[in-house]
Amino acid sequence: MKNRSELREIAMKVLYQVEILEDAKQEYDVDSLIKEQLEIKNDFVDELVNGVIKEKKKIKKLANDHLNGWTVDRLSKVDKAIIYIGIYELMFTETPSIVSINEAIELSKQYSDEKVTKMINACLDKIYHENEREIDEQ
Repeated sequence: MKNRSELREIAMKVLYQVEILEDAKQEYDVDSLIKEQLEIKNDFVDELVNGVIKEKKKIKKLANDHLNGWTVDRLSKVDKAIIYIGIYELMFTETPSIVSINEAIELSKQYSDEKVTKMINACLDKIYHENEREIDEQ
């Protein structure tokens, strides 16, 4: 049985494939893509992948609003998948914020260079603090 960190990595790989297929204007079946990466159905992976796809417009806007001088389209497909998962977990799940951010950073350390890892960390941190302020103001 895989731990949540390993499952996030699988979700990242599936979202990477989705990015490639969408760029190529190819049809795809999300469940088949997940099944290629994971023998046994897993609700956590399903939630992450389908949640990111469902909320992609909102997630992309949040990323673009919080990436200093960058847009998400300038990131590699892997980096997009990582930041999308981090933002999705921060904004749309009950995952503790510190866990969402740390898990995205750990994935980024594995698959990205140090500059991108710092950029992802800064973006997620800004979203976290902005969200906390909004909650405090309510």
